[in-house]
Amino acid sequence: MPAPLLRRARPLAAAVLVLAAGCEVAGPAPSLRHGGSPPAPPGGVTVDDGVLPDGAGVFDDRYPAVSRLDAELLTALRAAASAASRDGVEFVVTSGWRSPEYQEQLLREAVDEYGSLEEAARWVATAETSAHVTGDAVDVGPTDAMSWLSQHGADFGLCQVYGNEPWHHELRPAAVEDGCPAPYADPTEDPRMQP
Repeated sequence: MPAPLLRRARPLAAAVLVLAAGCEVAGPAPSLRHGGSPPAPPGGVTVDDGVLPDGAGVFDDRYPAVSRLDAELLTALRAAASAASRDGVEFVVTSGWRSPEYQEQLLREAVDEYGSLEEAARWVATAETSAHVTGDAVDVGPTDAMSWLSQHGADFGLCQVYGNEPWHHELRPAAVEDGCPAPYADPTEDPRMQP
């Protein structure tokens, strides 16, 4: 996740906790910029690497970050988004499929922000271990979409995998029958993230 998104994610995570406590959080909605390409972040990655503009939706196939998601994950995500829209909730894809180059850039930015690889690993995986690189993970916002998914995501097999990342969801088909498994506290507890 790019450093600006990490900075936004922490307040979003706090907002989810506030929502869970029954309080409302007021704040501006994300801008819904459609058309054109998003500006390239430092490091040379582009939309072809999985960079998304603000407001990209689950049906925005023009963006590889959406169109290159695993087909079953994308089908479940779109079904959930359609159900959520009937409840007045819009899903925004903040990140989806990423190229290995984009993932490594995000990891370098996280190391810069958090001061060590060990601390960065709590938020960003390597290109070799990231479910984003394989198209098996999607980050969804804004706060009301994360809250909706926490309540209804299992009905679609969409589960929050990490306790510290309420935006990060992966497909767990068994969740439709059995509910989502308990999330790991953060990616460092996930056996898939071990070298």
